[in-house]
Amino acid sequence: MSDVKTITDLFEYLPHRYPFLLLDRVTEVVAGDFVRGYKNITFNEPMFTGHFPDQPIMPGVLILEAMAQISGVLAFETMGTRPADGRNYLFGGVDKVRFRRPVVPGDQLQLHSRWIARRAMMVKFECEAHVDGELACSASLSVVEQITAGAEGL
Repeated sequence: MSDVKTITDLFEYLPHRYPFLLLDRVTEVVAGDFVRGYKNITFNEPMFTGHFPDQPIMPGVLILEAMAQISGVLAFETMGTRPADGRNYLFGGVDKVRFRRPVVPGDQLQLHSRWIARRAMMVKFECEAHVDGELACSASLSVVEQITAGAEGL
């Protein structure tokens, strides 16, 4: 039911690597229902050299990307597949985005994604990101399943 995934475990789920892997750990996942995890925000990340260097703030699009990445983990767990199986989940869309507070170095971005629906190759999620119990961002997003040429049966 619940399965902690460390950074090295996440390499099996996500094709992203530094500096674009925006998930440090999955703390809980229930296939077909929800996933929780976090990203530690540190000052030495490349985004801060150019995004308001005198007042470093995590770009909103990267918060959304972190939400998409944790949603991808839930999609893989629910569907019982991995990128090694010739499957991937790509960002399909985002709606109802609301940014409530800045995310800055030293914060731990707590991520939560809930499975809403699947239609054909698209999966929809409701996501939230919190810092210290305070809502930082919320969004509805979708990912689209991509089947690569190496997938079984193709």
